[in-house]
Amino acid sequence: MANRFMLNETSYHGHGAIEEIVNEARARGFKKALVCSDPDLVKFKVTAKVTALLDKAGLPYELYDNIKPNPTIENVKGGVEACKKAKADFIIAIGGGSSMDTAKGIAIIIANPEFADVRSLEGVAPTKHPCLPIIAVPTTAGTAAEVTINYVITDIERKRKFVCVDPHDMPIVAVVDPDMMATMPKGLTASTGMDALTHAIEGYITKAAWEMSDMFHLKAIEIISHNLPAAVKGEMKGREEMALGQYIAGMGFSNVGLGIDHSMAHTLGATYDVPHGVACAMLLPIVMEFNAPATGEKYREIARAMGVKNVDKMTQEEYRKAAIEAVRKLSIEVGIPTSCPAIKEADLDFLAKSAVADACAPGNPRPASIDDCKMMFRRLMVK
Repeated sequence: MANRFMLNETSYHGHGAIEEIVNEARARGFKKALVCSDPDLVKFKVTAKVTALLDKAGLPYELYDNIKPNPTIENVKGGVEACKKAKADFIIAIGGGSSMDTAKGIAIIIANPEFADVRSLEGVAPTKHPCLPIIAVPTTAGTAAEVTINYVITDIERKRKFVCVDPHDMPIVAVVDPDMMATMPKGLTASTGMDALTHAIEGYITKAAWEMSDMFHLKAIEIISHNLPAAVKGEMKGREEMALGQYIAGMGFSNVGLGIDHSMAHTLGATYDVPHGVACAMLLPIVMEFNAPATGEKYREIARAMGVKNVDKMTQEEYRKAAIEAVRKLSIEVGIPTSCPAIKEADLDFLAKSAVADACAPGNPRPASIDDCKMMFRRLMVK
C-alpha cells in the first residue's frame, strides 16, 4: 500500500514572513479576500498586522470575525454567507486553530455547495473540488492547522465536536511568522505548545506511522520539549523554535492521523468547553501509559528526543516510564493542571462513547474500549 504525503504548495517561515502575503495574492491573481480572524485578535490589533499590508497594497478584503474559541456550525454558516456577500475569491485565515478551522469549513462549502449542511462534512467527506484558496497565518504555536487536512467543528446542539478530514481543505500557502505569535499570553502559549507535543507523540505512535512521518515527529518532539518553557516565559528564541516545531509536527500527523488522546480531548472541549490544548495535555501522560504496551521501542526514542539521559541502558519498562514522566514534568512546568474538576461521574458514559466514536480513535496504537476511556477520564477527576 502506498503512503501519501500532502503539504502546502508554499510555506514561509521566520520574522517578516507576512510580507509575502501580498506577493502571493498578486502572483496568483487573487482579487478580494475574506479575512477570517477572531474578535480578540482584532481587538488587540494582531489581525491589523496583516490587514495593514493589504491596505497599503490596495488589495480589497472583508473581515469576518464571528468565530468562537471552539468554532461552531453557526460560525461556519455565517462565514459562508459573508464570503458570498463579499464576493471573495480567496481567504486569509489569521489566528489559531479556531480561525483556520472555520476558514476551512467556509472554503470547502463555497467550492462544494452540496455540503452546505456542515454536519455532512464529518469524517472523510467525498468533496469533489479543492476549497476556495486559503492563505493561513497562525498566531499560536500549536494546532498546525495551516499545514493539515483536518479541521474540527463544535456541534453545540449535540454537545460534541466532529473532525473533518479532507485533502481538499489544505491551505495553499502557510505563513508562519513568529512575530504574529509575540503577544500570546503565558497560558495560551503553554496549552497550544502542549497540543503540538501531543500531535507529535500521537503521530509518532499512531497505526499509520512510517519512516517519513517518524522523522518529522521525532524532530518536533525534540524542538517542542526543549523550547516550550522558554516560549512560555516570553523569550523570543523559544517562540521562534515553537513556531517551527509545531509546523513540523503538523507535517507529520496530518498525513498519518492521531489517536485516542485527541478523541477524548475533543469530547472534553465540547462538553465542558475545556481549552483543547489543556485537555490534550492533561490526558497525555494517562493515554501514554495506556498505549505503552503497543508501542514497541518508540518510547525510548521519545525519551531520547526529550533529553532523557542513558536511555540505551534502560529496560523497556524503564524507558517507557521515563518518557511518560518527561511529558508529565514538562506539562506541570508550563502550568497545565493535572485534573479536570468539571468531569462528573454521571457524564462518563457519554464522554467515553463520544471519544470512541471520534474520527481520531481508529488510529490509536492500542484499541480503546468505552470502559478503557471511562477509566482514563476517571483519572482526571478530582479525588
